[in-house]
Amino acid sequence: MKKIILFAGLLALAGCADTPAESLAKAKAEFAAHDFATARIHIAAALETDPKNAEMLLLQARTLIALGDGLVHTCQTEGVGTVLEIGIGTGHNLPFYDPTRVTRLIGLDPSGKSWELAGERAAHLGFEVEFIGLPSEEIPLEAASVDTVLVTYSLCTIPDTVTALRGMARVLRPGGKLIFCEHGRAPDAAVCKWQDRINPLWRRLLGGCHLNRNIPDLLAAGGFRIEQMDTMYLPGTPRFAGYNLWGRAVPA
Repeated sequence: MKKIILFAGLLALAGCADTPAESLAKAKAEFAAHDFATARIHIAAALETDPKNAEMLLLQARTLIALGDGLVHTCQTEGVGTVLEIGIGTGHNLPFYDPTRVTRLIGLDPSGKSWELAGERAAHLGFEVEFIGLPSEEIPLEAASVDTVLVTYSLCTIPDTVTALRGMARVLRPGGKLIFCEHGRAPDAAVCKWQDRINPLWRRLLGGCHLNRNIPDLLAAGGFRIEQMDTMYLPGTPRFAGYNLWGRAVPA
């Protein structure tokens, strides 16, 4: 990751730096082409050129990370894709779905108000969108009924994460995959110590978000086997909150 940031910095010094919006647009195109390394260079460049808006840029970047190696790449079961998005919230991921590969999207979130805020994001997507106002532990779908489950930055807040994950495994069809992008427990002991210290207050202030959940262990306990996973500390983010993991998993 340090090499990526250095490369982005060299581009800026050479006068070749794009605006953050241009960098993210290029990242989306590279993800669609499955060139993930180049895409992450563009994401790093966006963060380097506009550090004041890091929160907004990271929100967009995590969507690109999750979907680039996710829906565009794996939502091809039998030529169609029924997708269950866990914790869909206000629909920040919606613009990044590929309508040539996704035929139906089911969004699960306990907050009906959040879904109302999605507004026009869901109005002209080119595929059916359905919202279910229930918590992630209660997936009211038949077994083996979806091709892909997408979860981005939700495993940190779900109260009973293992139950929710078992439900996700249950509804996946044979050959289906879980695409995840989360923050979680860091691999460095010093960072973990701070995560454990800060977590009680953090959880109360940020709607139940946990800093220190071990995502790989939770996936295993929920009945999944990780097929591919990348990790890094996101640039411009405090290390106690910046350790991210993204990849894909299949029912074990």
